[in-house]
Amino acid sequence: MTKKVRVRYAPSPTGFLHIGGARTALFNYLYAKHHDGTFIVRIEDTDVERNVEGGEASQLDNLRWLGIIPEESIDIGGPYAPYRQMERLPLYKERAEKLLANGQVYKCFCSAERLQQSREEQKQKGVAAPHYDGTCRALTQQQIQAKEAAGEAYTLRMRVPEGTYRFHDLVRGNVVFQSKDIGDWVIMKTNGIPTYNFAVALDDYDMDISHVFRGEEHLSNTPKQLMVFEAFGWTPPQYGHMTLIVNEQRKKLSKRDETIVQFVSQYRELGFLPEAMFNFFALLGWSPEGEQELLSQKALIGQFDVGRLSKSVSMFDQKKLMWMNNQYIKCLSADALVELVLPYLQKENLIPVQASEGQLSWVKELALLYQEQLTYGAEIVALTKHYFEEHVIYEDEAQTWLGANETTAIAAALTTALQQATPNSSAEWKQLIQTVQQQTGLKGKALFMPIRILLTGQMHGPELPLVLKLLGKDLLVKRLAQFNKVSI
Repeated sequence: MTKKVRVRYAPSPTGFLHIGGARTALFNYLYAKHHDGTFIVRIEDTDVERNVEGGEASQLDNLRWLGIIPEESIDIGGPYAPYRQMERLPLYKERAEKLLANGQVYKCFCSAERLQQSREEQKQKGVAAPHYDGTCRALTQQQIQAKEAAGEAYTLRMRVPEGTYRFHDLVRGNVVFQSKDIGDWVIMKTNGIPTYNFAVALDDYDMDISHVFRGEEHLSNTPKQLMVFEAFGWTPPQYGHMTLIVNEQRKKLSKRDETIVQFVSQYRELGFLPEAMFNFFALLGWSPEGEQELLSQKALIGQFDVGRLSKSVSMFDQKKLMWMNNQYIKCLSADALVELVLPYLQKENLIPVQASEGQLSWVKELALLYQEQLTYGAEIVALTKHYFEEHVIYEDEAQTWLGANETTAIAAALTTALQQATPNSSAEWKQLIQTVQQQTGLKGKALFMPIRILLTGQMHGPELPLVLKLLGKDLLVKRLAQFNKVSI
């Protein structure tokens, strides 16, 4: 590879970092790091009416949270600054005027109403992809001057040459577009702001971008950008268009799809781990060699090969994401696990914000007890809320189970055992259960299931002595009293 690799992720601040954007940024980042190149982030903010407050911050902050760190961006600068399009307006204007002087673009005075009418007429004639009809293409200088004198606003349109545009897509192979299917397109709007395809082509050239990896929806933009490079006699970057991401119903992933959490910030708020998200996003349209799917960032960088980018759609498998995040949670140290789950317990006022050392130690034991099954941080609340409730709530199935077994005898034996002992360790709680076994003559499921349901309200859970240790004698005595009162 002769030219130094320079790739970019160029989001619009019209929204926050979502699944598709994160995947695009990640693939560009992996390609750059694999080839010892440079990854930059620039902001395409020319759609000023749709820009949202916090959009830029969401993009940059959540990229860094994922571990996708740029070498150049709006907040750290770089040799190709500025990296925000609205700060580059003079550069676009200068280039547009040069093309205008050369006759490669022309002034178009057609109103929005006139253009809409033309599109409707083409649709009625059966034109599949309506485009500009060339009304202003051959205006004389006198006509142009007259319209300008009358104060008519104009755009600048690319005078699309006849011919064929071919390029080798790094994912799809050879791609061909006919210029006649495109039509003369606007490069500068009436307000002096460039259109996307004009600005992005100039930015890619000015920032010496070598490769562009982006979503499939940008494929039709490529010939327009190639026209800009051709107009100036520049060599374009190499393009690679990644396949669509679909949901589990095989429909294109949409920001309005409420069946899937859409934004990286939401996964972050739920307590997903950035390493797991990085790993998961890397497998949305790319596959490593072999069967191993749990790969560190270093391993993904080492293995990333564009030849393994998929030509088929990528399904966002929510169960796989849950599984993968669980695998990463299982590897956390005890302290890191507490750091993950504690904020959710505090948010629900289950643990004080200013927790004591004893409370933190108890949370650590609780978190370790559920580490194996925890799929994301916020889930700790649902898994452990019964540890904080004085009364047990019996589900229908649990009540049925209790009614069909020696529950009353077991509850009486437990009450007696707790009056005579104060177990602290899990070993002591195990001894107490053995005492109940001796008093009732029951064993196995006939013993353990009623005890679990009586004291926790659940039919399944971690090892019983460990659960009872965390619940503590005082709470368990209250729960037994609740059952004894109801059963009398």
